Amino acid sequence: MLRRTFLATLPMAAAGTSTLLQQKAATVGGEAAKAAGADAALPKYQAKGAEWFKRPDVHAGDRPAGASFASRSAALGCSGAAGTAHPLATQTAIDMLKRGGSAVDAAIAANAMLGFVEPTSSGLGGDCYALLWDPKAGQVMGMASSGKSPKGLSLATARSRAKNGVLPHLGAVTVSTPGALDGWWTLHQRYGKLKWAELFEPAIHYCEVGSPVPQIIGYYIQRNMAIFLKPGSGVEETANAVHTYQPNGSGPFEYDVRRNPDLARTYRMIAEGGRDAFYDGPIAQTIDAYFKRIGGWLSAEDLREHHAEWPKPLVTNYRGVDVYGMGANTQGLATLQMLNMIEQFDMRGMGFQSVDSLQVQIEAKRLAYEDRARYYADPHFAQIPVEWLNSKEYAKERAKLIRTDRILEPVHPGQAPSHGDTTYFSTADEDGMMVSMIQSNFRGMGSGLVADGLGFMFQDRGELFSLQDGHPNIYAPGKRPFQTIIPGFAMRDGVPWLAFGVMGGDMQPQGQTQIVVNRVDYGLDVQAAGDSPRWHHEGSSQSMGEDPAGLGPRGILRLEAGVPVETREALIKLGWPMGASDGGFGRYECVENRKQGADRVYAAASEMRADGVALAY
Repeated sequence: MLRRTFLATLPMAAAGTSTLLQQKAATVGGEAAKAAGADAALPKYQAKGAEWFKRPDVHAGDRPAGASFASRSAALGCSGAAGTAHPLATQTAIDMLKRGGSAVDAAIAANAMLGFVEPTSSGLGGDCYALLWDPKAGQVMGMASSGKSPKGLSLATARSRAKNGVLPHLGAVTVSTPGALDGWWTLHQRYGKLKWAELFEPAIHYCEVGSPVPQIIGYYIQRNMAIFLKPGSGVEETANAVHTYQPNGSGPFEYDVRRNPDLARTYRMIAEGGRDAFYDGPIAQTIDAYFKRIGGWLSAEDLREHHAEWPKPLVTNYRGVDVYGMGANTQGLATLQMLNMIEQFDMRGMGFQSVDSLQVQIEAKRLAYEDRARYYADPHFAQIPVEWLNSKEYAKERAKLIRTDRILEPVHPGQAPSHGDTTYFSTADEDGMMVSMIQSNFRGMGSGLVADGLGFMFQDRGELFSLQDGHPNIYAPGKRPFQTIIPGFAMRDGVPWLAFGVMGGDMQPQGQTQIVVNRVDYGLDVQAAGDSPRWHHEGSSQSMGEDPAGLGPRGILRLEAGVPVETREALIKLGWPMGASDGGFGRYECVENRKQGADRVYAAASEMRADGVALAY
């Protein structure tokens, strides 16, 4: 069986087209490999030190059923399910469900565990968002806990720390108030079944006894620490970060047993004192003293005034499926805008992983991200034309700009009417509650700053503020920065269907869109939809701060190795600047409500891009 021979689960029209494309791709791929060299034909991201595995002619073993590229089958269960980026976090979630906890209890306990085992993407120093299905209310609920910028940091001071007109990646000027813990507390107050302290027991235990470091997380801790410790990094103090993450002076390396007793003590204070221990108690006082000592701005007053919100989620209908997104100061609207444009095209007829299919998706991304850069901001400070941006009428006009035979140039945001590195996890319980939750310190591990003895790093989310006069996302004291983290949720026929997400900065709307297209247009199951090879486009005429410097008007397109060679070459011929596969394609988790009624079935999926696992029972 050829690795790229496709599957029987696709709709027939798409399957026929795709199979033909992939058969051609196998032939073309061999010729291209001989002509241009193996790496040039099928670049595949590998961590440093694994270069000998870059063989375009070697793929994973053949599956006897389902998609040939799927890494595993979905985990199935009737009582509950969970998918996270680390096995211990998933086991923790399942354990909470088996104790009688709700899906919210499971999500909070898993997030606390991730704060220890996956500090590269999560922790108490970051923010948190959730979309969840409330079976009693019969509706999708949104929870947003995004922290504000310090009140003591002025625009003038922020501008004085700017580099090339934007805020730096690291250091105290990027730190905004951590919202994660209050998000957990807010969810638990409404939906928790277990005692608050019980949710922290597993994380405290493993912080003290230790846990082996997985391959990908270990790689990223080393990579982040090297950046923090580099001369001129802008991090005001690094001794605490070294004490917390590299107590032996290097690493941690795969299989090393890592501990964090400082975080265990912090969790104990939170377990005993609730959210006030963090926002108006001993932890807040420690944070306040630390930032005063290093010359930063986050204060006890900033922490005291933070409170999560219950915003109404945004929604659009994509071919009969209601897809939900976070509004507020997030990029959740970008997913909906992309889907609204893509809906104008016959994606199934174009074929799975075809050049036309990817071209439409990429151009929809570029158009949506122009609006994202122009309009998205904290709605408490700016009027955002959300209804217009999310309308089908606007999508139809924007979709007319998309051509399959050439790249759109120039690309601009729409003219509004005059009035106006992240961890993801999902859980579900026996009562039908489904939680889609995302939490992040933003870029990698965060700002590089760890307060004395607390065991967690503060986010660098403030980097995404604009410094341009008149921009809705311009920096201001006490303002929430533009947010990249977005949970995903979808309903079908009035029934909750998917609690899903794709981690990774600007990749998140791009990844979410690819998941929905894979599920709805191409019929991939919950596991194969995530394992399917992805594209990632970087660059916009109005960057939000996360794009690399020096990108041209077309940006950079990156493709995973599994994209058919014929499609890759056709996109290059269209004129897309092609970047290397760099591992920045996001990481996906999903719980699907597969069957309703007395024999409800949950299907949980994870993927090979992370150290995670999905379980159900």
